[in-house]
Amino acid sequence: MGILLGLGTGAAGCSGSGAAAEDVKGGIDPVTALHRAADALRGAGGSKATTSMEMATGGTRVTIRGRGVYDYRHRLGRLTVMLPEDPAGAAEHRPITELLAPGALFMKNRGAGVPADKWVRVDTATLSDGNLVTGGATDPYVAAEVLRGTRDAAFVERTEVAGTPVRHYRGTADLGRAARYASAGNRASLAAAARGFAAAEVPFDAYLDDQGRIRKLRQRFSFVNGHEKTSVAVASTLLLYAFGTPVDIRLPAPADIYAGRIAEEESGQETGEKSGDGA
Repeated sequence: MGILLGLGTGAAGCSGSGAAAEDVKGGIDPVTALHRAADALRGAGGSKATTSMEMATGGTRVTIRGRGVYDYRHRLGRLTVMLPEDPAGAAEHRPITELLAPGALFMKNRGAGVPADKWVRVDTATLSDGNLVTGGATDPYVAAEVLRGTRDAAFVERTEVAGTPVRHYRGTADLGRAARYASAGNRASLAAAARGFAAAEVPFDAYLDDQGRIRKLRQRFSFVNGHEKTSVAVASTLLLYAFGTPVDIRLPAPADIYAGRIAEEESGQETGEKSGDGA
């Protein structure tokens, strides 16, 4: 796969603890808060973001890390993604620059035979995971929209993330439901993920600040490796901070997008044609 390869409320879960009961009495329903998390991000404008994606299959575990910024109002992001080191500790690949847009992923320094000054464009609705894991980093706004599919959730505790008071919720989201309620630009991608993953249910831990914005989000996905027919577990962790950061992202012009075919470095297979269409 790729690099390595509001809403109506539902029944809220309850941990049964005094803290959970107090939080619900305070008017904060876990499912409702999680359904609204994506909208809260849009109201925040932009932020900085760090990502971490851990993949495990058999006895092998790898971690991909990213760092960048995101504009929630225009749903555009820019990340620098670092691939794992080789067993000797040396970097195997140059950092990949990714631009995230509704329905599209643009990558530079990606793929054999792609000129250094060209971008590769992928229509995320054509990916079996909707680009929740293919790019090595989950699009922050898409990750938030997965929470629109929350069916059950429980308040765990009040805690802090990087010094910011947050409410920790734990629950499960359904990708099919998330696709139905997602924004138009992400609907097809989430629908593809609902069909393509081994399970459409996504367990998660979400940490929301007092404005309902995501400060930390850990989601767990599972898919079947198409070549080896083995189950691959993926844990995607997102940290959002410095809300209000100005973000200026310009998508590549058609002339800057590579329109040929590229070889998949791990599988030896080719991707489809990369079009020069905009996002």
